[in-house]
Amino acid sequence: MALPSTYADRNCSLARALEVVGERWTLLIVRDAFYGVRRFGDFATQLGIPRAVLTSRLKALVQEGVLTRDDTAGGVEYRLTDKGIALWPVVRSLMSWGDAFYSPAGMKRALRHDHDGGLLDDEGRCRQCGSVIPVPEIRIEPGPGFTPSDSDPDRVSAILNTPRRLLEPLTTPRG
Repeated sequence: MALPSTYADRNCSLARALEVVGERWTLLIVRDAFYGVRRFGDFATQLGIPRAVLTSRLKALVQEGVLTRDDTAGGVEYRLTDKGIALWPVVRSLMSWGDAFYSPAGMKRALRHDHDGGLLDDEGRCRQCGSVIPVPEIRIEPGPGFTPSDSDPDRVSAILNTPRRLLEPLTTPRG
């Protein structure tokens, strides 16, 4: 449910941003888009989200210009726009906050500079070379706090649980 848009003079940028990304599941959809998820079925599989809710959230993200919806030979794909990619610092910060307060064994997912393997700090700076690393050059991989599932992971999770660059599309067979 969206926040009411009756703020005094509509002078709250945080409230406006939460209207776009503050509904349940929305930031997880954005996170998975960074991880390379592009197909409706892959979002549904990875998140376990009701299909009607996923449809609604994807439609809203497309309307707001956070995602694009592209018809391809392989079906419909959703991709982050520049506006969506600009959400990376928010996603990264929330991941870091969650690791700090809810992952006593350490970070669930490590972020590295793909070029030199350096870990990224909380500001997105490579500890090896000192550069702030742009999203397409970030590799994500299981961290020390990552706990693999006891069961066989679905095909989407299996791919996402291996080191890979952000924004790199999943290459999963249709099935």
